Amino acid sequence: MSGRRLILLRHGRTAWNDTGRAQGHADVELDTVGLEQAAAAAPYLSSLKPSALWSSDLTRARQTCAPLEQATGLAAKYDARLREFDVGARQGMTFAEFEQSFPAEFVSWVRGDDIARVPGAEVAADVEKRVVPALREALETLVDGEAGIVVMHGACIKVGLLALLGWPASAYATIHGMDNCGWATLEEYDAIGGLRLVGYNESVRPGHHAPAGRPDDV
Repeated sequence: MSGRRLILLRHGRTAWNDTGRAQGHADVELDTVGLEQAAAAAPYLSSLKPSALWSSDLTRARQTCAPLEQATGLAAKYDARLREFDVGARQGMTFAEFEQSFPAEFVSWVRGDDIARVPGAEVAADVEKRVVPALREALETLVDGEAGIVVMHGACIKVGLLALLGWPASAYATIHGMDNCGWATLEEYDAIGGLRLVGYNESVRPGHHAPAGRPDDV
């Protein structure tokens, strides 16, 4: 019996990614590179024969999902629970601006803890409460042997992975950030729904049709 698979795909690049600005719930569109990344990933991911697509309702995720919808003939289900962390007052700031405006919170963020946060920002526990149920619901709609693709955001993918795999929250800082249009694959390995990580930060470069991991992170 083949296990079910969830493929968690980060959206393509935006101009804010390129300049290091915190996006959070800001509805930023893909830039030209991001559109190319999404178009390049779609043929490979569609070859995995997904049975269903889900996506964050933010524009950058929807635009990343659009070539997949066209390639697979599937209509994505959009879910606000799959949004990125709400970064509150940090939205739109570069790292330098964040450090200057909120020095204590910046130090806490660099350490990877939630001791201090800017006004209006979510912490990992907040994101886990909404993302994990959405991912579990997606998995439960699949039957044995089927795969589903979920288009999300980099930081919330890490939170979702930790929770679904049963890893401690302290492991968050030890996981490399997902590249734009990179993906992780989770696969069931037993009859009671246990999941294992079988691929992380895989990607397809524009003009290529085979996955290639990239170590760089924006």
